[in-house]
Order: sequence, then structure tokens, then C-alpha cells
Amino acid sequence: MFEEPEWAEEAPVVADLGSVALRPRPTPASQIKGSKHHQLLATLRALEAASLPQQPPSLPGSDSEEEEEVVERKKKRPKKALFASASTEVEEKRKKKCPKQGPPSSDSKEEKVERKKYHEGALLGSDSAEEETRKRKCQKQAPSNPAQPLGSVDQTGSHGARAEALRARMAQRLDGARFRYLNEQLYSGPSSAAQRLFQEDPEAFLLYHRGFQNQVKKWPLQPVDRIARDLRQQPASLVVADFGCGDCRLASSIRNPVYCFDLASLDPRVTVCDMAQVPLEDESVDVAVFCLSLMGTNIRDFLEEANRVLKPGGLLKVAEVSSRFEDVRTFLGSVTKLGFKVISKDLTNSHFFLFDFQKTGPPRVGPKAQLSGLKLQPCLYKRR
Repeated sequence: MFEEPEWAEEAPVVADLGSVALRPRPTPASQIKGSKHHQLLATLRALEAASLPQQPPSLPGSDSEEEEEVVERKKKRPKKALFASASTEVEEKRKKKCPKQGPPSSDSKEEKVERKKYHEGALLGSDSAEEETRKRKCQKQAPSNPAQPLGSVDQTGSHGARAEALRARMAQRLDGARFRYLNEQLYSGPSSAAQRLFQEDPEAFLLYHRGFQNQVKKWPLQPVDRIARDLRQQPASLVVADFGCGDCRLASSIRNPVYCFDLASLDPRVTVCDMAQVPLEDESVDVAVFCLSLMGTNIRDFLEEANRVLKPGGLLKVAEVSSRFEDVRTFLGSVTKLGFKVISKDLTNSHFFLFDFQKTGPPRVGPKAQLSGLKLQPCLYKRR
């Protein structure tokens, strides 16, 4: 029998993971006896197997997966940890190179805390500095007087003057609107309705008169001044009745005795009444005046009342806004039917017409007769 060599007794054993040793399988005896060539070949195979690296068998793809996991862990590892490990290695090298200085002091941690607070305080300090700068800018923009609320208007400054002018303009517009309303009421109804209006609201007449004066003062010549000039050329003994006297400007401009009538009183000399029924005796006055006062829808009643109180041959003076007349001739013809004749007419003024009539007797037409010429247009003022 052929004996196995001594070097073949001990087969290589892999220590890791309990893997199977790569011992060469014994050759059958029938084959060994055949030839030494086969024995040498088997020996070479055994040597070759013994020379291979002894690694445990692994499942397919296990090595690649482990390598991939290592790479992924490295990628996912936070930079802070890398920096910490690097700093740790540097610190260890520095300690090896430097001589030992004894144990670290007990307050090293406190120093680190203080340094950390210092750096945080520096950062907060920069923010607080920016905050202080912003506050100073806001204080510069704030009003100098802290007690004065925001948005308040300085009455002594330009803002106060502007606000005062605005209030005055708004008040003027409101008065103008009320004046136009009252003026429309006076022209669209009878004199009795106008009298009741002013009795219920005495301030309304004052507002109307103020608005009326604001309109008339723009005229180049006021008709009351023209009538006063004509009467100053007449004897001062003539008694005058002023229908719709207003502020008694005519009575203050002439020496004649004047009866002043109106729907409301702006002067102690005024007798408040409806101008269609004045408290005078028949044929008691020499001159009857209607200066911009033929208002309302009952103008005929006014002229008939003037005829009643005038003496025979008495003078009737009428001044009215020129735009109210559609046909001056028709108007004059209607007045003559009420017991007057035309003495003079002045149509030269751009704002008003002036007529003088003389009483010839009682009206020549009955109370039911239609006098279309006495329907004058209402004098409505536009908004300025």
C-alpha cells in the first residue's frame, strides 16, 4: 500500500465563520496504483488548494452590499461629526507633541461657557445696536410735542389755516344751497305760504336775505340806489310805502317818511305782514315801491293792494330782474288794466328793468279776468 506523505496530513482550516476546510478528497486506491503521474497531479492540486487565500464563503453580492453600506454611511455622516473626529485627531497629535502640563484646571468648562456667552452677547449686541438706530430714526420722525396726538391739526400753523378755510368753504356751500331752496319756495308759491315759512323758521329769512345780498352786490348798480336817487329829487313830504323792504336800505337813504313791509323783520322799522294785505288806509301814501319783490304766484294781488293805498295820481315804482320778463309790452299792458299808466321805463341796465307808473283809478278789469302778462319767470340762482 502507498502511504500518504506527511505534508498531506494537515489540511488548511479557515478560522472565520466556520467555513469548511479545503481538504483534498482522497484518491481511490485503484487510480493511485495505476500511475505515479496521477499521484503527482493530485499532490500538485493539494498544494495549489493549500496555497489559496482562506476566506469564508459568502452569499452572492454580500461583499458589494457591505461596501455600498459603508459608502452610504460615510455620505450620510454629518459634517459636524467628521469635523469633530478630525479635531479629535488633531487634538491627540497636539497632546503627544506638547509636554504634559498637569491636569486641566477645574474651571476650564466655565471658561468655555463664558466664551460662548461672550460670542452670543456680541451677536445680540449688534442686533441691539441696529434696534437703537431704528428707534432714533423713529424718534426723529415723531412729532416734537409728545402730548399732541398724531393727526391733530395745528390751529396756528398752515394746516390749521387750511382746515379753517375748508370749513368756511363748506359752510358757504351749505348756506348757498339753503338760499337756493328758499328762493325757489318764494317764487313757486303764494305770499301767504312764504309768510308761514318764515314764521316757523325765523332764521331762514336771515339766511335768505344774506344770500340775496351776496347775489345783488355783484351787480354794477343796485336798483334800490337808483330808486333812492329818483326819490331824493321829489319833495321830502311825500309818503312812501316800501313793499318788501328787506333791511330798510331805502328808508335809510331818503328823508321821506317810509312805511316798511316784509315777511320777516331785520330792522325795528319793519312791519311784518303779507304784502297782499298791508295795514294801511286807502289812498294814504304818495309812492309805492316794489324793488325786486314781485315774488310768488300772486303778483296781481300786490299791484291791486298798491292801487288801494295810493292816492289818486300816486306813483308806482317797479324794479325787477330783467331775465324774468318774456314780453315787456305784455307786462306793461297788464299793469295798465289794474288802474295805472306807464310814465317811464328804463331797459338799459344789464341786470334789472325799472318802470314808473301813475295811478289813474281803480282796476278796469274784474277779479276773474286773466292777466297773462303778470306771470313772470322765477328768478332761480344757479350753483356757483
